Amino acid sequence: MCGICGELYFDDTRPDLTSVRAMLDRLQRRGPDHEGTYSDGPLAFGHRRLSILDLSERAHQPMVDPELGLVVVFNGTLYNFRELRAELEGRYRFFSNGDTEVILKAYDAWGADCVRRFHGMFAFAVWDLQERRLFMARDRMGIKPLYYSQSGRRLRFASNLQALLAAGDVDTTLDPVALHHQFTLHGVVPAPRTVLRGVRKLPPAHTLTVERDGRTRMERYWHLEATRPQPPLDAGEWTRAVHDALRRAVERRLQVADVPVGVLLSGGLDSSLLVALLAESGVRDLQTFTVGFEDQPEEKGSEFEYSDPVAERYATRHHRFHVPNDQVLGRLPEAVDQMAEPMVAQDAVAFYLLSEQVSRHVKVVQSGQGADEVFAGYFWYPRMAAETGGSPLERFRKHYFDRDHEEFARMLSPEWAGEDYTGAFIASALEESGADTFLDAVLRLDVTTLVVDDPVKRVDNMTMAWGLEARVPFLDHELVELAARMPPELKLDQGGKGVLKSIARGLVPDAVIDRPKGYFPLPALKYVRGPFLEFMRDILDSRACRERGLYRREYVEALLAEPERHLTRIQGSKLWHLALLEFWLQRQGI
Repeated sequence: MCGICGELYFDDTRPDLTSVRAMLDRLQRRGPDHEGTYSDGPLAFGHRRLSILDLSERAHQPMVDPELGLVVVFNGTLYNFRELRAELEGRYRFFSNGDTEVILKAYDAWGADCVRRFHGMFAFAVWDLQERRLFMARDRMGIKPLYYSQSGRRLRFASNLQALLAAGDVDTTLDPVALHHQFTLHGVVPAPRTVLRGVRKLPPAHTLTVERDGRTRMERYWHLEATRPQPPLDAGEWTRAVHDALRRAVERRLQVADVPVGVLLSGGLDSSLLVALLAESGVRDLQTFTVGFEDQPEEKGSEFEYSDPVAERYATRHHRFHVPNDQVLGRLPEAVDQMAEPMVAQDAVAFYLLSEQVSRHVKVVQSGQGADEVFAGYFWYPRMAAETGGSPLERFRKHYFDRDHEEFARMLSPEWAGEDYTGAFIASALEESGADTFLDAVLRLDVTTLVVDDPVKRVDNMTMAWGLEARVPFLDHELVELAARMPPELKLDQGGKGVLKSIARGLVPDAVIDRPKGYFPLPALKYVRGPFLEFMRDILDSRACRERGLYRREYVEALLAEPERHLTRIQGSKLWHLALLEFWLQRQGI
């Protein structure tokens, strides 16, 4: 719901707000309704607001509580703020009606443990005027971003990386470990790294405390267990439990808003089920939104044939948008400018163009991101499960890595080739305790790490670029905890997402439930030809790219010669991967 930023010195320097204002300029699109700043000694806060809860001036930020000696900047929504407020009202006087003030009171009451009581999506920073202590936190699923950089005796943080670049004095050298992740995990660079050495991000489910002398303490406050409950549940009990938990998640994300809430209806099972559950909860006059693109011979560019029947069944106010390829190509630079990190998934641009249209009608939408990771909807999960030989890393790598380390080394100049950093990272993650089976470990890794820096980050960036807040019920942490304990075979049933298909039967048209798995389609960025090929050629042949010297030219030329032959294991364009990173660096002035 907002963009936040701040600057803290560990000595007697007092910020003059110049850097904060520079950061706020790059956060304006995230919060077009109000801008605020605050400074106290070595600290300065900035905030851009998207008004969704308590639309009055009393809820403006930075929010100061003079009685408690605390100040907060907050991005996100606490879905249980009313329950927390009722608990705190016996000890505190409230001066506003939204969720921001609840953070201040909760931090005073429970300290760093307050985050364990929060149910929602959030990134926030609290400044203690007396102790000169900065406390920052990020939600369990990493739905809201928080980037930071440190230079000497100064720390800065912001809701996107571009804001930190605008403030200046950032080491923009490429991080070789992050590069390995970027090209192996289709754009995912797990926290705390980014592709730039000088910028880090607070990991999901973590807090960061910064003392007055610059000492920092990072702590994890939540861990996902993927083990079977005792006594075990049967299939029917699991279905009922998931149905109830998902309905609660959908209702929470509807009720905590003082503005209308719509749904991004893709035509797939997940978003269709959200519409059905909202109707089941008694919602009327719901607005739904679908975007379509031009077909390619190999793949359709729209899913209107699936979204239309759902909209008709539930009598939604449905909005369809069709975007021709020339508009996609012409607007690609805009979308890349809004990427806090380079995102290779083809639907980033789709979400950007859809969000522009949706923001003209509503400020909040529910979206189906996370369902495939939480409930095993992707085709690679059964393939991994069917592997009988090899280590967990080998079973995972064979069906997921975009390129093995040997190809990575052939792709980049020798000084960037490095080691198999991603293999080591994935192997360690899959060996963590608290997962009963290999697939339990895979799904836990996906929902706690990979989903954060691919679909979740993509949706946040592209919707907030238009002052639109996306809420993701399938990543409700209580639903995720429940699903993680479910036997994997119930998720893999019926071709994937078996439990969701059972819930949807009778609520969603059978054609939507039984259709082959679909993806948010933008075929022109997968089957690269014509103007899109020339666009990528221009990027990779540019003087900036050649002087950067990151890619080996023989590898680039091989991709340019036959781009459609070079797809990743999960069917992404390897040429687009190279072009997107280089284009993103150029657009950031790096």
